[in-house]
Amino acid sequence: MINQSLTQTIQVQENQTASNFGSGLLEVFATPALIALMENTSMKLIDLPEGSSSVGISICMKHLKASQIGEKVECTAKVVAIDGRKYTFEIKATDSTGDIIGEGTHERVIVNIEKFMSKVK
Repeated sequence: MINQSLTQTIQVQENQTASNFGSGLLEVFATPALIALMENTSMKLIDLPEGSSSVGISICMKHLKASQIGEKVECTAKVVAIDGRKYTFEIKATDSTGDIIGEGTHERVIVNIEKFMSKVK
């Protein structure tokens, strides 16, 4: 499974802007929206056992370039390490010109849904 990768492409929508998220004042792709795309792409790479889910435990990323509404963003996540229940990913997002708009690393852990949710009630 190490070096397995997945790529997703989205088109930036108005509800994904910094002004909409409250993370800025501009009508450009918000950093929180980019992080969500990176987490979602990574999450889809984990083959989960029955009754399990995965949760993000860390993300370290750089948002390098602004993207306007309507821009296509391609996000690729690659599994670079597995340590028991913990998965580590390298993630890169590019725009339609091929420029890197964001990159980083992300860690997720597989959890038993019932056990995990019993701790948050």
